[in-house]
Amino acid sequence: MKTAKGIVEELFWDGSARITCPPELIPAPGQYLLAHANASPDLLPVPLFSSNSTPNGFRSGPPLPRIWRPGDSLTMRGPIGHGFALPSAARKVALVAFDDSPARVLGLIPLVLKQGAEIVLVSDKVTEDLPEIIEVQPLKAMHEILQWADYSALDAARENLNQLQGMFAGQNQAGLQCEAQVLVRAPMPCGALAACGVCAVTVHHEWKMVCKDGPVFSLKELL
Repeated sequence: MKTAKGIVEELFWDGSARITCPPELIPAPGQYLLAHANASPDLLPVPLFSSNSTPNGFRSGPPLPRIWRPGDSLTMRGPIGHGFALPSAARKVALVAFDDSPARVLGLIPLVLKQGAEIVLVSDKVTEDLPEIIEVQPLKAMHEILQWADYSALDAARENLNQLQGMFAGQNQAGLQCEAQVLVRAPMPCGALAACGVCAVTVHHEWKMVCKDGPVFSLKELL
């Protein structure tokens, strides 16, 4: 884990940003880094996830602080946490945005295409600039797509995990035909340094910290 400087190069209409930073700070899909704008009055850093990386930086997933502006200098620490683990044998991949923007799972697309797999994006949010080869389905098709896929990457806020669990009620682990992982979104002010407990989530009836034990967990662990 490293600390370095970055710059907000461009802001986009969806609340994301293009950020330049040293290559070693670019988070892998599902990982995050903590960033603080040097001119910001906010005391706490902001977790940033990558939706698309380049050799000189990455495009962050939304949302970002509204006071950030192009040209702002950032102090960043990362990458932090456990990201998605795409199986090398996966040939049918589902990317699921359960309750928000699909940006945080889009970073998997180049990896999936590189190994020749099919991709279905499940989301009710409009997404631009997707490769034409990617099929898009609404969230109501999630169960059907999870049955089709041999690997699924989901993104869900911690407060909505009960809804996700409810969709699998009565099925438990036997109802999952594919390997599936969930990026759990929660406030992570300490970034795995202080075990403050703000991001705690129940996994197999035990408390885990999203900031250091996640933010990506097995779906079966969360059911």
